[in-house]
Amino acid sequence: MYFDELNITDDLLDALDAMNFEICSPIQEQAIPKILEGNDLLGIAQTGTGKTAAYLLPVLDMLSHGNYPKDSVNCIIMSPTRELAQQIDQQVQGFGYYLDGVSSVAIYGGNDGMRFEQERKGLELGADIVIATPGRLISHLNGGHIDLKKTSFFILDEADRMLDMGFYDDIMKIASYLSDKRQTILFSATMPSNIQKLANNILNNPVEVKIAVSKPAEKIKQTAYICHEGMKDKIAEKVLSAPDLERVILFASSKLKVKELSRNLKMKGFNVGAMHSDLEQKEREDIMLDFKNKKISILIATDIVSRGIDIDDIQLVVNYDVPRDAEDYVHRIGRTARANREGEAVTLVTPRDFMHLKKIESLIEKEIDKPELPEGCGEKPDMTASADRKGRMQKRHKHSRKANGSKNPKAADSHNTTAKDSQSATSSDNSASGSRSKKRSYHHKKQQKIIKNN
Repeated sequence: MYFDELNITDDLLDALDAMNFEICSPIQEQAIPKILEGNDLLGIAQTGTGKTAAYLLPVLDMLSHGNYPKDSVNCIIMSPTRELAQQIDQQVQGFGYYLDGVSSVAIYGGNDGMRFEQERKGLELGADIVIATPGRLISHLNGGHIDLKKTSFFILDEADRMLDMGFYDDIMKIASYLSDKRQTILFSATMPSNIQKLANNILNNPVEVKIAVSKPAEKIKQTAYICHEGMKDKIAEKVLSAPDLERVILFASSKLKVKELSRNLKMKGFNVGAMHSDLEQKEREDIMLDFKNKKISILIATDIVSRGIDIDDIQLVVNYDVPRDAEDYVHRIGRTARANREGEAVTLVTPRDFMHLKKIESLIEKEIDKPELPEGCGEKPDMTASADRKGRMQKRHKHSRKANGSKNPKAADSHNTTAKDSQSATSSDNSASGSRSKKRSYHHKKQQKIIKNN
């Protein structure tokens, strides 16, 4: 479907034409008409499918010619991170370029008092659309800087990420400030039970739109190098030394690892920047700007940038560490092969990561190619032998734990065995042969004494 087939204003179509937007993505094609009809909507679509435009375009259209209060916040958009909030705000500016009288402001944490005061003044002057992180919005609500009683649209972007970050209670608190007559739109890349619970609590008879849940783009070439931990640095250097690489993201499991890799790769002559939670907001913005402008070729980051980066020509994603959540793998490699481009994803897998790799392959319903290691990096471990050895160790551990648990009364106590359980066990023992009853009675008294003392 083409955008000009949608029932949206010509001013929005002009902006889309100027931005070279022509054909709707599947999520846009299905969601936009439903939102324009006034429905609450639950949208499930992975990152990079165009869901930001799927909710911004219909809301901007309705705000541009609807009868909405001029002195109120008419739309609240919730974002899990400041980076995504900034990106959404930029897209509002782009899509709304030709619209008259539709304003927006982004508010997010991690700034100094001056920024907070600027946000307060901006809210008091009035804005049709407020894009906010949950904690920051609650700070302004508590300060009486914003009134949501007349807000018509409540949108949650990356809702699963917000819940992963512990924002469920904050979202429910914000929702309590809103009118029951609002239109609520929730987008999530996944549909775990907590998202379903949230949807049940804040959506009113929603329509559901689901698009290719948890499947990477077909044009991503996925590779897994099986290696030992000590081989990772050399393999990463080989991969990053490929010709014509101008824009790469390398994901690591922690900010300490990000700092270490950044330091080591800089010493090797690579043009890298590091992104992690210890950086000040200005530092993070400067690094992202340098990465977008290709002043930095390789961005080393934690999962802080696995979602919400609006850069379409990332050529390669490297998972230095295998993500523990298979969904995170999909979000990470979803940074490449965007806008129908081709891309590549390389994951470094140690024997202890085999189980997580299998979960990833099960989720994406595809076996990832596992070639030999790059020249000079050694030989890859035998996955079969490592798996068999791990299985034998787990089996021995299980039998050992079972044996110890049956002989040690303290083990029973450590598993929350109650006095009643012990008495029941003793009662059962008393039905056995009389020659062992005194011994059992002794052990019973000893166990009762242990329980009492503990």
